[in-house]
Amino acid sequence: MGRTDDSAAPEARDDAPPLRLVAVTHGAPSAANREAVIRLVDGVASARPELDVSITFVDASHADVGSALEAAASPHTVIVPLVLSAGFHVRTGLSLGLDRLGGDVRLAAELGPDDRIVDVLADRLAELGLADGDAVLLAAAGSNDPRAVRECFETSRRLGQRLGRPVTAGFIAAAIPRLPDAIEMIREVHPGSRIVVCPYLLAPGTFYDQAKAAGADVVGDPLLLPDRTAPGALIDLVLDRYAAVAAPVGADRRERA
Repeated sequence: MGRTDDSAAPEARDDAPPLRLVAVTHGAPSAANREAVIRLVDGVASARPELDVSITFVDASHADVGSALEAAASPHTVIVPLVLSAGFHVRTGLSLGLDRLGGDVRLAAELGPDDRIVDVLADRLAELGLADGDAVLLAAAGSNDPRAVRECFETSRRLGQRLGRPVTAGFIAAAIPRLPDAIEMIREVHPGSRIVVCPYLLAPGTFYDQAKAAGADVVGDPLLLPDRTAPGALIDLVLDRYAAVAAPVGADRRERA
């Protein structure tokens, strides 16, 4: 599947390791979730046909993450977590899973925060016909990891700068303010304003369903959709995360020699 913009991908390296993508989920993904994420991976594969690109869905809450990674990874693999914030499942679950693997298996950074994600979020809001009087609320999945929560607030700050208006963050689970509470707070402070929720979610699924049921006037689409080509900005972002850790084996030792 082709890309949706003309941005140049990171330069290919003849000795670069193959790219492996691990989608960390909090439960069995729905058909729509899988299809939406696969569209992103297809876009990455089309942009860099010389790379060995694959995807593995790992339920980090229940599965043996180490075993799942052993089945997905080969020597000289870069695992790119398709998550917006690096909570417990990335910083602990995937990291511990990698410790069990031999060879040169590396873990790339999470996708956010990043201005390319903010651009896609702004596009989703534009599709809703965002008006001057609308109150915008960023709906994030939430995490028990305070660093992941801070990353979500950072994204809401960047989105506010991009839109030129305040953007409040609300969480669907595990963090505060909870999304329904944030919606109620905005209604009290800005009575009569249309409340527009911008999901800070990679793809449709349980969290997106909960965001739609939280009581906002309008809810936008997630970043990826099962019936649309993945945004080129997100394809570039995945490739950049890969390239940041894909130096050839032993390169760091040669540089220090």
